[in-house]
Amino acid sequence: MEILYSSTRGGGEPVRASEAILKGLSADGGLFVPDHIPALDKSIEELAGMTYQQVAYQVMKLYLTDFTEEELKNCIDCAYDAKFDTEVIAPLAEADGAYYLELFHGATIAFKDMALSILPHLMITAARKNQVKNEIVILTATSGDTGKAALAGFADVEGTRIIVFYPKDGVSPVQEKQMVTQKGKNTLVVGIHGNFDDAQTGVKKLFSDSGLAEEMREGGFQFSSANSINIGRLVPQICYYVFAYATLVREGKLAAGEKLNVVVPTGNFGNILAAFYARNMGLPIGRLICASNENKVLYDFFRTGAYDRNREFVLTSSPSMDILISSNLERLIYRIAGDDADKNRELMAALSGAGRYEITEEMRAALADFYGNYATEEETAAEIRRLYESCGYVLDTHTAVASTVYGKYLAETEDGTKTVIASTASPFKFTRSVMNAIDAKYDAMGDFELVDELSRLANVPVPRAIEEIRSAPVVHDVQCQVGQMKDVVRRFLKLEQ
Repeated sequence: MEILYSSTRGGGEPVRASEAILKGLSADGGLFVPDHIPALDKSIEELAGMTYQQVAYQVMKLYLTDFTEEELKNCIDCAYDAKFDTEVIAPLAEADGAYYLELFHGATIAFKDMALSILPHLMITAARKNQVKNEIVILTATSGDTGKAALAGFADVEGTRIIVFYPKDGVSPVQEKQMVTQKGKNTLVVGIHGNFDDAQTGVKKLFSDSGLAEEMREGGFQFSSANSINIGRLVPQICYYVFAYATLVREGKLAAGEKLNVVVPTGNFGNILAAFYARNMGLPIGRLICASNENKVLYDFFRTGAYDRNREFVLTSSPSMDILISSNLERLIYRIAGDDADKNRELMAALSGAGRYEITEEMRAALADFYGNYATEEETAAEIRRLYESCGYVLDTHTAVASTVYGKYLAETEDGTKTVIASTASPFKFTRSVMNAIDAKYDAMGDFELVDELSRLANVPVPRAIEEIRSAPVVHDVQCQVGQMKDVVRRFLKLEQ
C-alpha cells in the first residue's frame, strides 16, 4: 500500500516519499509524517535470519513506497558497505546486564552514520525520480555529529552542495576537527557564535525565507535538509531497532515476541522516535526510556506534560544532546494529538512565541510507554568509570547518560525486562571527557596522546576516522553571527546581491 506524507501543521497536499525526502521540511514549517505506520510484513524468525542490509530493505520498503526494489536495494548496498568497520554494521555488546547497540562503526564514528550513509543515495535517486534539474543544497545545523556525518555522505556528490552550521564553542575538539578538515569542493562548514538551538532556528528560518527561495530558484538551486527532521533520516533509523531485536532472537537471548526495553540518549528526539515507530510497526518493544543530560527539557516534559525551553542552556560533556528545542518531538506530539494538525500547530506556535506549551491529559495518557530521566555531569563521569572498572567496557559520554538513566529506571521500577541501550558514539570522539572520567591524571595529556591511551585501556584499535584527522589541515575557518547565516549561504552559492 502506498504511503503518502503530510505536514504535521496541515499545510500543502500530501506528497510521495521521494518528494518528502527532497523537500526535507514542509513549506509551512511542519515535519513530514506518514499517513499511517505500516506493520512489519516479515516474522521475527524470518528477520532473525537476515543481514543488516536485508533487514533495512524489509523496513524501508514499507515507508519509501515510490522507490523500486532495485532503487532501494542499490541505495542500501551503497550505504552499508566497507565504510563500516564491522561486517555486522550494528553489533550488540553485552555489558553489566544490558545490551549496548553499537551504532558508531561508520565513517564518522557516531550513530548519525547509520542514516547519513544512505540519505545522499536516497536523495539523488529521489531527484532523478522527480526530474529535478536544480542543484540540491543541503542546509543543516549540528550539535556535533550530524554535521560530519552529512559532510562525509555528501562530499563531492554530483548535483549537491552542503552547508553545515555548528556552535563554535559547543562541540568537542574531535568533533570540530572532523568537520573543519572535511574535503570536498561542494562543502562549507561554518562556526556560529551561539548554541545549537540558535543554529537550528537559523536554519529553519532560511528554509522558510520565500525571498531566498526565489533567489535560489533563479540561481538553479533548491534547499533540502540532512537534519533528523528529514524523513529520509528517520526511516533508516527504524531499521537498527528491528535488527537488534532480530539479532537477540537469533542468538537465543530473546524469545520471539518477548518484550524488549530500549534506552536512548536523546537530544533532537529523532533516535527515540525511530524506536517508537518500530514499536508501532509491531516490534515487541516495552518501555521507551528517554535519557537526557543536564539540559533536561524532555525529562521535565515527560514528568509534567509541559515543554518549556525557557531555561539556562548548559554546555555538557555530551554536546550532541545540548538541545532545548527537540525538533522531532513535534512528530510525536502530532501522533498523540490524534494526527490533529490544528492542535499541533497551536502548540508549536506557543513554543515559538512564549517558548512553552502544555499537552492535554488525554495526550499525556498516550505517553504511558515512555519513561524520562536525566544524568548530571558527575553521574555521567561516574558511570563511565564504574562500567570500565567492573567489566572493561568503555562508554562515550552520551551512552553513559543513557546507562545512568537505565540504572535509575531499574532502581525505580525493578523492571527485569531485557534492555538494549543505544550506544550513539565511539568513546574516541570524546576522548578527554571519557579519560578524565576514568582517572583525572589523564587531563595532562594532549588530545591524540589520549586517543592512544584509550586504545590501550579499552583494548580496541584507534578508529580510522580518528587516524585520518591527526595531521589533516584545516579547510574551513568561516565563522559568523546568527544574523549573518543568510549572507554566508548567499556568498557560498554566489547569488546576486
